[in-house]
Order: sequence, then structure tokens, then C-alpha cells
Amino acid sequence: MSERLEPYGHVAPRAAPALWPWLAAVRPRQWTKNGLVFVGLLFSLSLTHVPLLVRCGLAFLVLCLLAAGTYLINDTLDAPRDRLHPVKCRRPIAAGLITPGQALVGAGVLLAAGLALAAALGRGFLLVSVGYLALTTLYSLWLKRYPLIDVLVLASGFVLRAAAGAVVIDVPISPWLLFCTLLGALLIALGKRRSELLVLERDAAAHRASLTTLTVEFVDQLALLMAACSIMAYSLYTFFAHPYYPPWLMLTIPLVIYGIFRYLYLVRVLGLGGSPEELLLRDRPLLGTVVLWGVLSTVILYAGQTRP
Repeated sequence: MSERLEPYGHVAPRAAPALWPWLAAVRPRQWTKNGLVFVGLLFSLSLTHVPLLVRCGLAFLVLCLLAAGTYLINDTLDAPRDRLHPVKCRRPIAAGLITPGQALVGAGVLLAAGLALAAALGRGFLLVSVGYLALTTLYSLWLKRYPLIDVLVLASGFVLRAAAGAVVIDVPISPWLLFCTLLGALLIALGKRRSELLVLERDAAAHRASLTTLTVEFVDQLALLMAACSIMAYSLYTFFAHPYYPPWLMLTIPLVIYGIFRYLYLVRVLGLGGSPEELLLRDRPLLGTVVLWGVLSTVILYAGQTRP
């Protein structure tokens, strides 16, 4: 069997990739975005309800399986362009550690398992899961080619995650919360596109067609607009939450403001943002802000135990 030197610095057989390339290919660090399914549980004051907590945990697993499958499909389609990227060229499919055929078979298994579990959790959750899968598939095949539309599609995926968390436990979720999720997701997606424009420079269009007509200055203007809208929308959400939630929820506004400011600093000053999940896990001030927001929100919401 012929062997070759892989980009990761060791010799690996082409025909039988080890387990770790598969773990890298399904991007487990990006599964942190699926944590949005627990938002509905938190704000419905059901966090201590064990059966509902289990259902949210299973919903999280479903979204992870679906996301893993779509990542394999997306990376198979993007492999030629990923090889032009200084970081994405190391992805297992682009690097040749996993063949396109193996990736598609693995994607089929993951998607089938995810949809089967989604069906077991109920028709409503299955419909949301199918919608999420359809949206991500359309993104991989077509929508990612169009400037700004690709950003809106990425943000819509975040909204569907939050909605899925409410549907799976059969509780209403505030339109304000979905709107805040959309605005925050747009800010994150714009930061990702900005990073790609800076890193790839002249090769940006070759790597991603949606970058053809975009400039860093234009993306920065949109990001600032989304940041301002996110702060305003979240503030209004806490203002109008009373009497459903304690008025003390307004105390979390400074944390949201700092978190957005910190993200803009990382993106615009330090030139990061290409991998939002890496920022969250590695930047201690940002991670600490998110954790503190979660803890403070939980304490405020559950101190009075007043159900909406």
C-alpha cells in the first residue's frame, strides 16, 4: 500500500484513515452552537425539570449528528476551494485523509441516525430538524455562492436551533429571543466573512464566490449595525419581559454589551473571527462573559420561580 506524508506531519495510509481525521471532519468544536437548544428550557423556567432536560439533551445530540453529516457533505463539495485556504487546506477531506466516497457514506449514516432520533422526539421537532437539514443542504449546494444571502442563511441556522429547543419541550419561545438570536448570529457570520477577506486577500473570490463583491469596509459597516441592533433588541427584550420575568433581568445588559464589544475587538483589532467557536473556547474574557451571563440569567429567572 502506498503511503504519503500528510499535512499534519506524519505518514498515514490513504485507504484506511484513522479515527482522528473523522473527528476533525465532523468539527465537534462547532457543536457548541447547538447549545442554543437549551435557551428555551432556561427561559421557560423548566431547567430543573429532568424529563425536559433529557429531551433537550437528545435534541442537542440530533443537531450534532445532522451538523456532522452536513459538514462532511460541505467539505466534500468545497475540497478544491479549501485547498486554497491556509487553514482549511488541512481539513481531512481537502488533505486527502478521507476520500469523498467515504465522507458521503459517513454523512448518510449520521443524517439517518439524526433524523431517526428526531422522529422519536416528536413530529414538531422532526419538522424543525428537517428544515434545518434542508437549509444547510441548500447552503452547501447553492446559497453560499451569493453575497449576503449566505450570511442570512448562516444566521437562520442559529434561529432554527433556538426554535428547536422550544419545540422539543413544547413551550412557547419569545419572538424577542429569536430576534436577538438572529441579530447576534448575523454579527458572528459577518465577522467570519471579514476574517476570510483578510486572510485570503486576492484569492478570496476563488475560495468563496460570495466574497467576490464584498469589501472589508462594507462588512465592517454591517457588523457595527448588527452590533448596535443586537444591544438595543436585547435591552428592549429585558425591558418588556416584566411581568413574565423579574425586572432584574436588565442587570444582564452590561454583560451583553461587553461580550459584543469584546467580539468586535477580537475581529477588528486582532483580526480574528474566522472560527467563532475557537474564539469562544480560547478567549477567556469572552468565554467568561458568556458563562457569567448564563449564571446570572439563571439566578435571576429562577430566584422567584415565576412561570410565564
